[in-house]
Amino acid sequence: MPHGMRPGAWCQGAGRAHNRASVLGCPGASSPPKMSKKNDLQLLRINYLRGPNIWTYRPVLETWLDLGELEDHPSHLLPGFNERLCALLPALEEHHCGVGERGGFLQRLREGTWCGHVLEHVVIELLNLAGMPTGFGQTRSTSQRGVYRMVFRAREEQVARAALAEGHRLLMAAINDEAFDVAAAVARVREQVDDTYFGPSTAAIVGAATERGIPHIRLNDGNLVQLGHGARQRRIWTAETDRTSAIAEGIAGDKDLTKRLLKSCGVPVPEGEVVDSVEAAWEAAQDIGLPVALKPTDGNHGRGVTLDLTSREDIEAAYAYADLHGSEVMVERHVPGQEHRLLVVGGRVVAAARGETAWVTGDGRSTVSELVDAQINTDPRRGETEDFPLGLIETDKDGAVLSDLQRQGLAPDAVPASGRRVLIQRNGNVAIDCSDQVHPEVDHIVSLAARVVGLDIAGVDVVAEDISRPLAEQGGAIVEVNAGPGLLMHLRPAEGMPRPVGQAIIDHLFAETESGRIPIVGVAGTRGTHTIARLVAWLVHLSGRHVGLACRDGLFLGGRRIEHGDCAHWEASHRLLINRQVEVAVVENGAEAILRDGLAYDRCQVGVVTDLDGAAALTAFDIRESDQMLKVLRTQVDVVLPDGVAVLNADDERVAELAGLCDGEVILYGVDAATPVLQAQRAQGGRAVFLRHGRAILATGGVETQGPEFTRGRMAEVPPETMLAAIAAAWALGIAPELAAAGIETFQLEPKTTH
Repeated sequence: MPHGMRPGAWCQGAGRAHNRASVLGCPGASSPPKMSKKNDLQLLRINYLRGPNIWTYRPVLETWLDLGELEDHPSHLLPGFNERLCALLPALEEHHCGVGERGGFLQRLREGTWCGHVLEHVVIELLNLAGMPTGFGQTRSTSQRGVYRMVFRAREEQVARAALAEGHRLLMAAINDEAFDVAAAVARVREQVDDTYFGPSTAAIVGAATERGIPHIRLNDGNLVQLGHGARQRRIWTAETDRTSAIAEGIAGDKDLTKRLLKSCGVPVPEGEVVDSVEAAWEAAQDIGLPVALKPTDGNHGRGVTLDLTSREDIEAAYAYADLHGSEVMVERHVPGQEHRLLVVGGRVVAAARGETAWVTGDGRSTVSELVDAQINTDPRRGETEDFPLGLIETDKDGAVLSDLQRQGLAPDAVPASGRRVLIQRNGNVAIDCSDQVHPEVDHIVSLAARVVGLDIAGVDVVAEDISRPLAEQGGAIVEVNAGPGLLMHLRPAEGMPRPVGQAIIDHLFAETESGRIPIVGVAGTRGTHTIARLVAWLVHLSGRHVGLACRDGLFLGGRRIEHGDCAHWEASHRLLINRQVEVAVVENGAEAILRDGLAYDRCQVGVVTDLDGAAALTAFDIRESDQMLKVLRTQVDVVLPDGVAVLNADDERVAELAGLCDGEVILYGVDAATPVLQAQRAQGGRAVFLRHGRAILATGGVETQGPEFTRGRMAEVPPETMLAAIAAAWALGIAPELAAAGIETFQLEPKTTH
């Protein structure tokens, strides 16, 4: 079974290209009769499942729908509906659905499918059109006639809710033959996407982490992200990491200090001087020698920079521009050549991009602004968002552009003569990949510059005529070292090959054998699960590891209870995973928590399932019998890692059968060693834990080891199966039987109250 999808789905939308322009009509009767307006289908409950759940391993939005009178009107009984729907969303033809091939969903429409299923596909298509394609959706009936549960995959809750709302309106408009503006709906969904999704730099790093199997947690509404769990986590904020020194960042923000440090280490930098007035700037320019460049000492992203200044008038204008963007102004020697941005990660150059100047040619009729719009801004690589490698040029707002125009005797509304070439932008177009051209000496000196400043990730700006030659022989220099560099120019260059810079950053933060994961033990069921969780946590604590525990008895760190009350839920478990002290997390997962929120973790080292009881308390989730509980509690087994262990109760054959769903090993436990399931497990060389003469026996095939004795004294109050489950989970974590025995003797049945 592929990770990420459960079998038995009614439908699955297919990932595909979604920018189709043609309208694909759906077969149906011509000139269908007018039908009466149908009442709105009702969205009864909307719930975002944040972790692995009964539907899939990924977050989904689950919606309970009441079709009302539409229950009696599947798609083929709604006159003209199929044609109207396909006219609104022509790319529905690409959806495979349960048929498994292109056009599968249209086939279902023709045959007749219910509106809950149709809504699923409408929402998926709107997400596709908004630039966030998803290939997962399911719709299932409930025990109540006309009520369905529909889910679809979406990485952010607000985007999912926006897509659902727009899809609902579109569906009812198609049913009732009403006008609907698809473009406006897509724009509203896209607005939520832009507001909530990661920026391209963060997305690239997180994507690379996911490919390595490293989990991530978003820590704010922006780009602060935790990679890994607990004590093994690392944090990024765009392209800054928790290894990025605040001192180094401060140095990089002070260009004068950066230059002095680099120069002292033999790194070529242009000579310069910090000035506090226009007069001082002119004097410094004469001392350094014209041409010069002016820039703010603490600016970034090229703001406030003016290059190749040769006159006092130009220097005065450049001083005002630089002063507007920083606290101090620096005058430095102008370095001839092209601007380059080299990305250094962990002491080595991993990508490089080159800039180029932007020009327009006059036609004797158009203004400079009109020429820019016609000759530069029409480039499809340019745009206002981070989706574009090049930005739009706004001639009337960009100070550097205005300065260069002024030096050419022009203004944005001036009309250049026909054939006259006008320089529009000297920098700001660093988006041409040149990673393979970087000379080894340039690589060395740029990496040295990053180390001198102290940055683990740095964007180093180099001006040189030819990056494939050493800087010394061409008078090139390093002009800036930047903390938190943007990665877009390397991810989506305007020309050349994209570079895997996200992967380079992940490889810098995590060794090849590291996953950022801590051992997580999940305990699911109803019988003694809080005691199992507490006992396992206690044994882990005795083994010398800092343990976090979330269960019905509270939230624990080490031996301290930091929160009282029922903490067997997503929020409490999530708190453990973001705690830098936690080396092992133990989490109790009730069926209701799985149905309401999903699991707090994507995978676990040990997953325990004790029983399939508790259906009577879950009627609100349309769970009414123990067989349905199997689908809920299998979630705990589904997420066990390939090198992990599922601990299953052999005294319940249905629980034991979950072994076939586990990606890792299985340990079965049961009171009676003669249980057929246990005997079969041992016959295959598997591990089993059972009771004999009041003592736990740990068996691997035919080899037995005596475990703790617990059927006498105060521990006799605990049901044997509860103790066996805890001992088996401890064994799965590598805790020796001797330590388990000592831990059971010192375990407190009732948690101590601490503050």
